[in-house]
Amino acid sequence: MEIILLERIEKLGAIGDVVTVKDGYARNFLLPNKKALRSNNANKKVFEANRAKIEADNAARRTDAEGSAKSIEGKQVVLIRQSSNSGQLYGSVSVRDIVEALEADGVNTVTKAMVVLERPIKTLGLFDVKVSLHPEVSVGIKVNVARSPEEADLQKDGVDVMASMFEKDEAGFTEAYDPNAEPGTIAGEDNADAAPAAENEEA
Repeated sequence: MEIILLERIEKLGAIGDVVTVKDGYARNFLLPNKKALRSNNANKKVFEANRAKIEADNAARRTDAEGSAKSIEGKQVVLIRQSSNSGQLYGSVSVRDIVEALEADGVNTVTKAMVVLERPIKTLGLFDVKVSLHPEVSVGIKVNVARSPEEADLQKDGVDVMASMFEKDEAGFTEAYDPNAEPGTIAGEDNADAAPAAENEEA
């Protein structure tokens, strides 16, 4: 489908550009959210007649977004979650969780539609997340997913909590391993049996 963009869309174009997109993308997202118009003669005339107002409104929204960006850029939110010993979360961190954490931190200008989460967060750790405040204004925040506030502080300081956990596991009991042993045998058994056999051969 050919459409006229009413705002800048990443990887598509700027205000006023006529571009071709998949029908589903246009019908399900761009058109209902008033981000574009179907490209036909009537809509082209409507767009040109309102172009100055559309661009002025966009500039005003961009200015507001730039003001908000200063207080959001680089912000870190902490989410406390339960996880398995391997660091896998019981569930995942969603866009809603991130928005609610920002609201709890006093940021009320971010909506779910602004948070760009390429894939759900399913492990402990520190994650970079993009927040698109406006089609032309994006900032980066950090999402700190930990099992406790203490672990969150460690991760904030650059400590890899998961690596530390594995190091503790490796420092514990380790079973003897003989790469040449037959399946089902215990390491060291073959050597004990081999000694009497060697003596019998010599006799």
